[in-house]
Amino acid sequence: MVTIGVFDGVHRGHAQLISAATTAARERGVPSVLMTFDPHPAEVVRPGSHPPQLTTLTRRAELAEELGIDVFCVMPFTPELASRSPKDFAHDVLVESLHAADVVVGANFTFGKKAAGDVAKLTELGAKFGFEVQAISLFGEHAVTFSSTYIRSCVAAGDVDAAAEALGRPHRVEGVVVRGDGRGRELGFPTANVAPPMYAAIPADGVYAAWFTVLGAGPVVGQVAPGERYQAAVSVGTNPTFSGRTRTVEAFVLDASADLYGQHVAVDFVSRIRAMEAYSSVDALIDAIAADVDKTRAILTAEQ
Repeated sequence: MVTIGVFDGVHRGHAQLISAATTAARERGVPSVLMTFDPHPAEVVRPGSHPPQLTTLTRRAELAEELGIDVFCVMPFTPELASRSPKDFAHDVLVESLHAADVVVGANFTFGKKAAGDVAKLTELGAKFGFEVQAISLFGEHAVTFSSTYIRSCVAAGDVDAAAEALGRPHRVEGVVVRGDGRGRELGFPTANVAPPMYAAIPADGVYAAWFTVLGAGPVVGQVAPGERYQAAVSVGTNPTFSGRTRTVEAFVLDASADLYGQHVAVDFVSRIRAMEAYSSVDALIDAIAADVDKTRAILTAEQ
């Protein structure tokens, strides 16, 4: 049983496909396989057009496993693969490589050179090569279809609440904590400066209530335990009060302190508190940050 797609975000629409695939796999007594692509097909077909990435490959694998997938398969998306005809893709990849008995795709699925193949073509090829095809209708609510494109637009606008509704969980940005200019510590609010991977989908500039987690089980010096999540007030932007130019993601972890430099961390954005602003004085900025912390605490405590 194979389900195919980029699966960036592993959102609620993707969960419908995965549920159909795992159910069919159990009925047939075969493994369920999720096949995704890396890099994003858009980057190969149209270099320079890689969309903001909602999830890393590792995170996608974790989410797929949580949804019951047995095998997470990453197909390198190369110019050679992009040039294959729908027939060759179905035969070489689905039949010869994966031995697919059933293939589950979204109703808008396309494949093969210049996206010439669609669900009808896949069904035709399935009849020829001996696999069945299930096409799952697109999923959404409130007259909105949940898709990775829609979620990226929500994140870009800072509407992390809408993004979370479509994802089924808060939007996450992962990264390594790097040294910043130390200004947060000088203001009394030391922050972890999170450097995300290339193409990561970063929310619009502003201040957010978020959950902060140190990933992995490596040692951390301080009060933050790996794997535990902590409340955090997160600033995204260029620090306009100080005429900054570099866009950063800085997390002030509430009620805990630690030496986090070099740690791989995750920031789960729950709610936007305000837009990024330039303040007339350092004291005004400190007052605003203190208010942000109070709002963060209220929002996340209510969510627990």
